[in-house]
Amino acid sequence: MRRLINVLVVLAVFGGGAWYVWDYNTNPNGGKAKKEASQAAQAEENKKHDPRIGDCVRIEDPQGEPLPVIVDCGSSEAQYKMGEKLYGPDKKCGPSFDYGIQYSSRRAADFTMCFTKV
Repeated sequence: MRRLINVLVVLAVFGGGAWYVWDYNTNPNGGKAKKEASQAAQAEENKKHDPRIGDCVRIEDPQGEPLPVIVDCGSSEAQYKMGEKLYGPDKKCGPSFDYGIQYSSRRAADFTMCFTKV
């Protein structure tokens, strides 16, 4: 009898674990799907703040921690146009640029984005 109880407990534990793994990987409203949706949303959000040369931006918090937000060049929000991206620490924008943002990171290369007024 005791052996039967032990077997049932082990089966219940493994069954519960198997159900959790199956639900995590297949439930469209949670688990893996929720994690992937969150990662996709974050990647899309990051694209808005990573301008390429020629993109127009508005600068959020220009006096604090400036953050470029890509906008349509024809919109009234457009403040600057990205002209150059300089890689390396302590790079400075040349005199032909009106504004620069320096980024320093432990996980990525240091760079400076240079902008001209629109």
